[in-house]
Amino acid sequence: MIKHIQRRTPLGWLQLSHEKSRLLVALSGIAFADVLMFMQLGFERALYDSNTRLHRSLQADIVLLSPQARNLQSMSSFSRRRLYQAMDVPGVESAEPMYFSNSIWKNPQTHRETGVLVIGFNPNKPAFDLPDVNQQLQTITLPDNVLFDRGARGDYQKAIAQIDQGKILTTEMERRTIRISGLFQVGASFGADGSLMTSDQNFLRIFPRRQSSSISLGLIKIKPGYEPKQVAMALKSHLRDDVQVLTHAEFIEFENNFWRTNSPIGFIFSLGVSMGFVVGVIIVYQVLSADVNAHIREYATFKAIGYRNYYLLGVIFEEALILALLGFIPGVAVSLGLYQLTRAATNLPMYMTLMRGLQVIILTFIMCAISGAIATRKLQSADPADMF
Repeated sequence: MIKHIQRRTPLGWLQLSHEKSRLLVALSGIAFADVLMFMQLGFERALYDSNTRLHRSLQADIVLLSPQARNLQSMSSFSRRRLYQAMDVPGVESAEPMYFSNSIWKNPQTHRETGVLVIGFNPNKPAFDLPDVNQQLQTITLPDNVLFDRGARGDYQKAIAQIDQGKILTTEMERRTIRISGLFQVGASFGADGSLMTSDQNFLRIFPRRQSSSISLGLIKIKPGYEPKQVAMALKSHLRDDVQVLTHAEFIEFENNFWRTNSPIGFIFSLGVSMGFVVGVIIVYQVLSADVNAHIREYATFKAIGYRNYYLLGVIFEEALILALLGFIPGVAVSLGLYQLTRAATNLPMYMTLMRGLQVIILTFIMCAISGAIATRKLQSADPADMF
């Protein structure tokens, strides 16, 4: 079998390389389609990853939230009383409140107003698995002190450099002066340009209209030996229906589902991948169809001397696979550069992964195979006697 392949004339490659200008145009088109798919898949993954970074860092086994909550940037409040009731459920070790609010603050560097997500929690009970935050818990217990996300999107470079040097910056939020005394790293998302963290008491000072009994999240830790799903089921039956009970994994999926189904952004990115695929099919079809038309007499000669259709189809599919492989290489190279450019410009987690590369190259092979199948329809029905 191997010897047969080695003796086989690479007819597909010879035909493609015969007209190099046509080959370059085809490879450019396939690379363009691959870049479209890479970028849309990258944006889609960045959408989910950036909007769930805080979720993944939460130190909680179970999360309580309002049934009216849509996502982290659109939280509704519920009664803190539910946390006290949760403590009565077997297996619950602790239940701590957390506060969220979207607010406008003055950029400490440019003094322009911009949006930011403010998070308040009990500093005596670390809420996040973030070393930068946990090392500065005593800092945020001081009045009006906050920590700022160094990965925020916007003009903060000079301000961040000053804080790194040990300086404390002041700015305004909700008509109140706040002190930025430290930094942490999470990063921007599609829902928020950046975030601030502070103590629950400071949060209530910054937002005086917010009642301490009205909380955004309840963080439940369970005792060793208990399963989160079992305790979550017990909480659902024990608490009233004005609170939603989710395990940590379900809370992450809750956020993803919002962006996937309730937000047009997720649909747009999925549509973009489909459009890139369709564009690639059209481009490769035009190239292969032109090749079939240009060599129709040669193919007819093959049929006349006894070569079957499957041999001729194999030549076309060989061309399709060669185009897919050669077009993928510049496509992934350009995408790597665009990923880096996007990360620098938006602070979104745009990274090339092996699985995404495999996904795109499989889509590229399928794309070229479909184009090859369409392009050979005329060849299959051709009668050698009609070609001369």
